[in-house]
Formats: sequence, C-alpha cells, structure tokens
Amino acid sequence: MNRTGRHFLQIPGPSPVPEAVLAATARQVIDHRSPEFGELGTRVLSKIRKIFKTEHDVVIYPASGTGAWEAALSNTLSPGDKIMTYETGHFASLWAKLARKIGLVPVIAGENWRAGVDANAIEAELRKDTQREIKAVCVVHNETSTGSTTVIKEVREAIDAAGHPALLMVDSISGLASADLRMDEWGVDVVVAGSQKGLMLPPGLSFNAVGPKALAASKSSDIRRSYWDWGEMLAMNKTGYFPYTPATNLLFGLDTAIDMLLAEGLENVFARHRRMGEATRRAVQSWGLENLCASPRHFSPVLTTVMMPEGHSADAFRRKVLENFNMSLGSGLSKVADRVFRIGHLGEINELTLVGTLAGCEMGFELAGVPHQKGGVDMAMRYLAETSAA
Repeated sequence: MNRTGRHFLQIPGPSPVPEAVLAATARQVIDHRSPEFGELGTRVLSKIRKIFKTEHDVVIYPASGTGAWEAALSNTLSPGDKIMTYETGHFASLWAKLARKIGLVPVIAGENWRAGVDANAIEAELRKDTQREIKAVCVVHNETSTGSTTVIKEVREAIDAAGHPALLMVDSISGLASADLRMDEWGVDVVVAGSQKGLMLPPGLSFNAVGPKALAASKSSDIRRSYWDWGEMLAMNKTGYFPYTPATNLLFGLDTAIDMLLAEGLENVFARHRRMGEATRRAVQSWGLENLCASPRHFSPVLTTVMMPEGHSADAFRRKVLENFNMSLGSGLSKVADRVFRIGHLGEINELTLVGTLAGCEMGFELAGVPHQKGGVDMAMRYLAETSAA
C-alpha cells in the first residue's frame, strides 16, 4: 500500500533520526587510516565525554547495546565472579542472562517490573556478602520494557553505605541523552550505551564509558576477549583511530548528533523529555488506562508503557494503529507480551509529534474496540500549552 505522509516511529528506540544526522551519515566513506579520519575520531571521542558527564575515556564499538553489555563484563571480571542485579524488566533480565553465558554468576537482589531499582535491597544484599564475592552491581538506568527509571545516585549510596568494593555498572542504553546521567558525580564505574535512542542515530554504535576503578579491574580480568578489549581500543584511540574497521559513517552522524545535543543544552534536553513524558502520562490517565510503572518517582522521561484492559490484545491494537495510521508503537516484551504497548517519546520529538502520536493511539482505541474514556489528547494538549516556554 502506498501511504502518504511520514511514518510515525514511536517505539522507544530506534528513535527517528534527524535530517542533519542522516545527511552526515550519507557522506562518502573515507579511509579510516587517513589524517581526516584521525581528526574525526579525536573530535568525537573528546566530545562524547560531555554526554556521559565524565572526564574519563569512552570506548566506541561497531555493535549493538548487547555487545556493550558483554564488553563491560568481560573487561572487568573473571569466570565464576558474582555480579548483583535487580530485575526491573526484560533488559535487566537479559543482561543477567548474558552474564551467565560468559561464565559469571548473577545474584538477583530483587524484582519489580513496576518501579526502578530498590537501593535498600541492594544495600541489604551487599551487607550479607562478608566475603566480598560480589564484584559488580549491574543495574539498568532506564528500563525500556517497563518505562521505569532507576535513581542511580541512590544505588551508589547503597554500595557506599554497605562499605562494599563492588564496581557499579549502569546500562543507560535508552537513558543516555534522554534522562539525566552523571557518571563522575554519581560514582559510576562503567556506563553502557547505544546509538539508536537518545543519541538519535541509526543502530550500530555502542559505548563503554570507563572509570578508573573499572580500568584497573581490567588489568586482572580473566575472561578471554579480543574484539571487546579496552586495552587495544584505548591505545589506538589516543590518536583518534581504532584497532579494527570502525563504523565510519555512523561516527560522522555521531559528530553531528553530539553538536545538536550540546547546542540545545543537556539540561534542556532532559527537561524536554520530562515534559513529553508528563503529557503522555496525563493522556493515559485521562483514557482511564494504567501506566505499568506504578512508582511516580521512577516515571521514565523516555517512554510510557501502557497496560491494556483485561481481555484486550495489545498486539492487535498495535496492528490497527499501524495499518490505519502508519504509526509504530512498541510491543510488550517477555512477561508483559501482548499485555502492554509502549509509547516512545525520546530523541527528536516536539509537541506536535507527541500530539500526533497520542491522537493515533486514541483513534486506534476506537477501531480496535478498546474500552477507554475520550479526552486524553485534549488533556495532553492543555498541559503542553500551559507549560510552553514561548
């Protein structure tokens, strides 16, 4: 079918790519051993630190976020080491699953798919670890499956309160450049991230921001690695180059995306996302539907996960919306499959994009026969008008 108008990609990542970023990625490929590339690499590796709010090195891989998970673990740990996780959703559970596959032993401190990490549970479990067998605490900053954001500062405080030496590793794949993240200030040892969310790039780049404690741990880590090795990457990165072929054109796009984020100002970026999230939640509440995240202090600025009324298929609703309005909404994952849908409000999004998204949802409810109250779009519009800076 020939569809008019733009496709509304309103999943919580990959997010729509700005035209300027697309244009940058469309440049002719250059020699990745040339002086021109060395200048690009040096520039990008320096600027990306500002996005992580760190003075330390950021390693960039041509990979998905899953690769960055493995890189973070394999560079710092040894077979048989224990890591502590807290299951806030699908992606927290996948990180633990990956850890098992490479010979690590996850210890689950708790599970709650309707809130962020309970820092008190982390502290309690660490206090029990008198033999200091737990080598890292691995938590997800923004859980993309549930729409819950963890307060990372509280997790750091919990580790410190327990007097435990474990590394703090944070998956901010969907949080970076959308939700506030302060690597150095909050004492994070490794941040894992990806290109296709708040950085507004196509999929294909992943990141490890590496603090000094994690770098020291990498010297004695005993998990075999080659592709993921920080040492080789950091040695080459000093001159702007990479030990193997990098994703050159994505780095051109990243260069442009960072400039866009810094021009807007990170605090303004975070405020914009919080505002879009609040407008969306007001619409959901007006529809008489429920947000999967039940903890207001953990509401995500990146996405909203909406629970369907009992007996109604979220996937059937999403199909109606796609077929009729050319809009993609996020699906429910694993434990909440077909029970929820996810509205992404991250990256290059503004008021009109969000209102169009919510209108597509409200019309979709009608077509799919989903019980709801009318007026959610009006409620969101009123909030956006009232909070407009103009």
